Amino acid sequence: MKLGFIIILLAISIVPAFSQSLVSIDVDTTKFAPGEIVELKGTVDASLAGQPIAIELTDSKGNVILIRTVTADANGNFILKFKVPMSVELGDLDIVTNVELEGQSFSETTEVEVTESEPQSIPESTSEPTSDPVCGAGTILKDGMCVVDAVTSTPAEKSSKGGGCLIATATYGSELAPEVQKLRELRDNSLLGTESGTKFMGMFNDVYYSFSPYIADYERENPVFKEVVKLAITPLLSSLSIMEYADSESKVLGIGIGVIVLNIGMYFVAPAIVIVGIKRKL
Repeated sequence: MKLGFIIILLAISIVPAFSQSLVSIDVDTTKFAPGEIVELKGTVDASLAGQPIAIELTDSKGNVILIRTVTADANGNFILKFKVPMSVELGDLDIVTNVELEGQSFSETTEVEVTESEPQSIPESTSEPTSDPVCGAGTILKDGMCVVDAVTSTPAEKSSKGGGCLIATATYGSELAPEVQKLRELRDNSLLGTESGTKFMGMFNDVYYSFSPYIADYERENPVFKEVVKLAITPLLSSLSIMEYADSESKVLGIGIGVIVLNIGMYFVAPAIVIVGIKRKL
């Protein structure tokens, strides 16, 4: 009896130590500021090289501000760079890293502090005076006047207002699913990086969030409907991968229009042609 009790105690003490040795994370700073570019570096056990690693950031009010999936290289190292959203709450920020090994989930939590951005001091100019005004952060010089830079000041705010991919999350069962992460990264890295993409996401969100909660709830209640939705959106997700190559305003417009036309063809034109062909044979 005593031997069994000792074995249980050893197992309890070994598991936490083992989980902590599987993954570790290091941040280049202990304090974050809204709008700051942050780099996270981490290492995992050699047995997890090439495996996906889920990273989740939660602010002081429990709001999830970032979910990303990275893959460790052959040496077990991984790096993630991201921009701290302007809407993040000040206070403690939890960085949770999750990995899976043989069906068990192990995590490492690192806590940092979110503080207000320090005001930038403008150095004294030694050059000859100019008639053009000096524009501060978040503004650009246009026609001799300082105006708000919509391209750089809007994406972080829009990203936070966009919410989650409700239908995809319900379809694939988790916000950490690769398909859901792909949609988030496409939105944050491609669309919200341009003015036209930001405007499109604003209009899209108004329509999408008017019906998506009902579809997501019904998916959770009806497994058959969930599989039908998964079958229906798979071609859409595949076509959206083309948008990863849109890294400029013109490419977002050109590739975006192409993707829209492609999906209209897949979901409407092709079925219509098939239906007409069947009716003619009948």
